[in-house]
Amino acid sequence: MELRILPRNVADMIAAGEVVQRPASVVKELMENAVDAGASDIKVVVTDAGRTLIQVIDDGIGMSPDDALLCFERHATSKLASAEDLHHILSFGFRGEALSSIAAVAEVILRTRRRGEELGVEVQISASENLGTREVACPEGSNFSVRNLFYNIPARRKFLKSDNVELRHIVEEFQRVALTRPDLAFSLSHNGKDIHVLKPAKSLKFRIQDLLGAAAVGELSDFAADTTIATVRGFVGRPESARKTLGNQFFFVNGRYFRSPYLHKAVLKAYENLIPEGTAPSYFIYIEVDPSEVDVNIHPTKTEIKFEQEQMIFQTIMAAVKEATSRSSDAGSIEFDNPGARDIPVMGTNFASYRPAVEPLPQADPDYDPFQAPFERPSYSSYVDKSQNYGPLFEETALPSEGIMLIQGKYILAQKSGSLMLVNIRRARERILYDRFLQALSADVHVSQATLFPVQVAVGVQGRLLFEENAELLTRMGFDIASFGNDSVVVNAVPEGYSAQAAAVQSMIGDLQLILSENPSSLPGVMEQNMAAKLAFLGASGADNSLSPAQARSLLDSLLQRGNPEFTSSGRRVISIIGADELEKRFK
Repeated sequence: MELRILPRNVADMIAAGEVVQRPASVVKELMENAVDAGASDIKVVVTDAGRTLIQVIDDGIGMSPDDALLCFERHATSKLASAEDLHHILSFGFRGEALSSIAAVAEVILRTRRRGEELGVEVQISASENLGTREVACPEGSNFSVRNLFYNIPARRKFLKSDNVELRHIVEEFQRVALTRPDLAFSLSHNGKDIHVLKPAKSLKFRIQDLLGAAAVGELSDFAADTTIATVRGFVGRPESARKTLGNQFFFVNGRYFRSPYLHKAVLKAYENLIPEGTAPSYFIYIEVDPSEVDVNIHPTKTEIKFEQEQMIFQTIMAAVKEATSRSSDAGSIEFDNPGARDIPVMGTNFASYRPAVEPLPQADPDYDPFQAPFERPSYSSYVDKSQNYGPLFEETALPSEGIMLIQGKYILAQKSGSLMLVNIRRARERILYDRFLQALSADVHVSQATLFPVQVAVGVQGRLLFEENAELLTRMGFDIASFGNDSVVVNAVPEGYSAQAAAVQSMIGDLQLILSENPSSLPGVMEQNMAAKLAFLGASGADNSLSPAQARSLLDSLLQRGNPEFTSSGRRVISIIGADELEKRFK
């Protein structure tokens, strides 16, 4: 096979694939360039989630006509002059790949004017080809308009996600840059609607509040640590505010956002035994190190880095975060100056006086004898487990409430023909909800129950977009969740079987975010089954298990009408039968 040099436009398109993966990549690169250009005000304007237009306007130093042309050449940069400079990088766009890559897969118009000059210059580039240059009147700074992203690579454009998904990625990149420079003004609008309008903030904490809301800031504790290796400072969430959703976790080094599963473990190590398994705290951690001690040039998007003293950084973060969590314990949050605050009992030798006068008893109905009342239920001849031979238990009709006993609010005990049926209440609910959700997804049939009052929940801009993106699916499954403002949703109804209490709804929304943010399978039927299983588990876990005998009977009636009531969708046992033979063995 003969070797050949690729044409420049083809090489540029291949290289662009590493840097420009989606519209959010363009937003990131142009915003970082604006920060490097000394801008004090950076505006991002997006249309159709970046497919039609991405515009970034800054009031930075601007470019000369020669530089305005040169900036679109590959590896054109003002940040490096020699290989040695790679060891002292403190700026963002040092490789000179971004503008060249963007121009290879879009139509770009740049208008720029240097400070102090009367006229600026306009450069038009399309698919790496210069379409023209002219003098124009324009404000000081730079204005990049990127139109029709991937217009010349239909396959890449086809694989872009929905507008809501792409917009969530844009918001994510915008927030990461905005969190590096609280002293600058930033704004982001989409289809003419403002998403963020950020004035210069007095401090980093005010910037976090402007981006994520006062509720998010109220859960944070600050920390700082100085060592010979690095300076680490920032904010971490209080243990009680840990969430199942992976959100609001940020690492920055020398003002640059990066990802690090290794350092994430350092944070979780500091919260050991303080937060439930499977949850994570919020954190905003800023690391300052000698540029020669960190390599930021190991990934095209520069989100992965390598520290020379990685273990020392790990230990420093773990110790600093652990100290912050110890200061933010529950005892530290008590309002001692509030005369209306409740006193905390001091448990001494007389601590027994603080105990309840009567020990709580297992939940049971003492008026009924399950061994005397007849056990009847609707026809269920199709459900027979021959290995245990209790199929006949389910072949008769009418299950009366007097045949029911409730045990500790966890189990239902019923009797028939000398055998006992024990049912796990939570798993029974999960089985019922699973079948209902599958039916709702396949037949557009759902049953909702309204909350007593609409419940407003702050979910952040990305969370709001996530719920908007899945609005149709949620409605089909019985949820009524509407956007409220820029970063909140209002819950008006939940599926039948879910708890409609405000506290339970607040908790449910966090879990629902996690479920919706996971990537579902695209195989026919698999996505529906996975979604139904997760939502069924969520609904059953949040429900109140306290039942009256009549409610227990209704639950059993509904359960035993399922196609497979013996197991949950994940294979956990719902029903256990204790036969007469086994009862006899227990008394030998």
